[in-house]
Amino acid sequence: MPAHFTPETLKFLRGLARYNDREWFEARRDIYDRALKQPMLAFIDEINKAMDDFAPEHVRPANKTMMRIYRDTRFSSDKRPYKRQVAAWWARRGMEKTSGGGFYLHVSPKEVHISAGVYMPEREQLLAIRRWLAEHHEEYRALQAAILKPRARSAGSKIQPPMSGIDSSSLTRMPKGFPADHPADELLRAKNWGVQVSLPSEIALDPALLQEAVQRFRLAAPLVHALNGAILEASEAVRKPSRPLF
Repeated sequence: MPAHFTPETLKFLRGLARYNDREWFEARRDIYDRALKQPMLAFIDEINKAMDDFAPEHVRPANKTMMRIYRDTRFSSDKRPYKRQVAAWWARRGMEKTSGGGFYLHVSPKEVHISAGVYMPEREQLLAIRRWLAEHHEEYRALQAAILKPRARSAGSKIQPPMSGIDSSSLTRMPKGFPADHPADELLRAKNWGVQVSLPSEIALDPALLQEAVQRFRLAAPLVHALNGAILEASEAVRKPSRPLF
């Protein structure tokens, strides 16, 4: 199978990073459609076929999974109208409008970024995950360790982990309601949870990108399922009606 993306993809993204305005974009919209949008939709379809085996609840139509190229500039001092990458987010069905766990990939002139987990969860989700981690931090660490375990890419190749822990800004103090000496200190103070890897942008031009992404999503699926399970369990507890008194 040929690569989904081409040198024209990266050339367009380099130009967009330099000339990020509507006039430049509209003059090249046909290139965007041909070299970015259609290849990404086709790539998502291929990911979906594989994901149906290990995360079927995250399989959604390609046009719902691909992220918009337009930036939301309403509350930003940076008014550049376009993102500098073409990206996709595999949210869990039923959690599309929330910040639940999922799988993410983007192609930019600098990198192909692959990650999985929960990023900037809503307040209720944040609390649900922290409460789950307080009781199940050993399970979480084991799930993460299984993903980060170094593996040889091929015979004789250098041993390296397929992903690393996600960069996360952390609270300086333990969040309210948790003891300061809790053994899951760094997990409870975190604001995001998951794993990630950045690959050279040239991998986008290689048919192997599909395998690289699927392999990592498959490894990360148990961790994503656990985080979403914590959110869903807390949500069900809130919605569950109380037992009648009579």
